[in-house]
Amino acid sequence: MKKIILISIFVLSVVACKKTQFSPEGPTEIRIRNLTDQNFTEVVVKTSENDDDIDTLGNINHNEVSDYFRFKKAYTNIEISAKINLGGSMVTFSTGKVNYSYLHYIGQDRITYEVFIPGMDTRELKISNRIIEEPLILK
Repeated sequence: MKKIILISIFVLSVVACKKTQFSPEGPTEIRIRNLTDQNFTEVVVKTSENDDDIDTLGNINHNEVSDYFRFKKAYTNIEISAKINLGGSMVTFSTGKVNYSYLHYIGQDRITYEVFIPGMDTRELKISNRIIEEPLILK
């Protein structure tokens, strides 16, 4: 009799348990909007601490948007670098290194990062806005 009671309590406790729904880390689709009057060439994006989350987006002309690129995981802050033609030589501009500790990942979304240059002498890119476009529908 004790065995039946113990088994029934165990079965009821297993059935009553709910699984907590966690938002998955990705994939995330990212595109870059060039808000400057300069053309970006060899745009490289790094979205997390993993080496798999680095991709070259190609060229982005001024005031245009790249295509979406899929990354396994992406955080709210990302590293973006691009080469810009200044006086006939290609100069690399960058947002700089990102410390991914304590950042929240975006999840399964499409997002656009808007990028501008605060000053040509600093060779720095700044992210002015992060626009979550729509949820990513995975099939």
